[in-house]
Parts: sequence; structure tokens; C-alpha cells
Amino acid sequence: MTRATLYKHFPGKDDLIVAYLRQADEAIRTRISAVCSQDLNPDDAIRAISRSIADDIQRPGFRGCAFLNAAAEYPDPTHPIHQAVLEHRQWFLKTMTELFTHTGKTDPEPAARHFIMLRDGAMSAGCLTDPAPIRETFVRGIEGLLTYRSHLKTKL
Repeated sequence: MTRATLYKHFPGKDDLIVAYLRQADEAIRTRISAVCSQDLNPDDAIRAISRSIADDIQRPGFRGCAFLNAAAEYPDPTHPIHQAVLEHRQWFLKTMTELFTHTGKTDPEPAARHFIMLRDGAMSAGCLTDPAPIRETFVRGIEGLLTYRSHLKTKL
């Protein structure tokens, strides 16, 4: 596609980036919705989502998280690109908090935030070096989060 064709559809670079982020957001929502529509217990749904993220890290040409990259390039919280990033992240936190709530364990929002921090780290590191150990570390971190939370529930 030529630059002229792009600008027929998008008035400027910012509009193109927002459209790209919205498309990426929709793809992630679709994948998570597909996981949630399966007959999985909440812990296994969280594991499936983490495996999907881990698989992305090993995808050929992986260059990190589009949302984190965009936020770094457009740090002004009032900029439309930054707003698109925040909308996605708010939805993702809400979605993961709901999943952690369904596990029946205490502290679902801190657990969801922990999940997202692990994800952000994996997405950032996954494009810097061999993604295999990053993927493994991320999946083990999520398993540790689920195991720790199961241990907490038995103590309460």
C-alpha cells in the first residue's frame, strides 16, 4: 500500500496509529473472549490467556507490545494515541480482575495488576533477546501467582 493510499483512508499518522491500536485491541478481545467461552475453570482460563501471550512473544518478527511502544512514543495522557492505549489497558485490567474474582480467592484486583506487570515485562523483554526463556519465565510467574493465591485461600 502506498503512502497516498494510506492517507486517503487516514487523515494523518496519528489516525493511522489509533486505527492500528484499535485493531490490535479487537484481536486481543476476541482471543480472550474465545478463551472465556470455553468450559474452563478460572485458573485454567488465566493459564490459557498467559499461554496465548507467551506464544505471541515467540512469533517471528515480534517487536514488543504495540500498546507499550505507543505509550512510550506518545507519553502525553491527553493525546488520542495515549488515550487508545489507556482504554485498552483499562479493559484488560477489568477483564483480568473479573477472571481473578471468579477464582474465589481474595485480592482479585492486585492479582490482575500483578498478572499485567508480568505480561508487560515479558512483552518488553521478549523482543530484546531469545524469547524462549522469557516465555518460560512468564508462564512460570503466572503459575506462581496462581499457586500463591491458592495457598493464601487455604490459610484464610
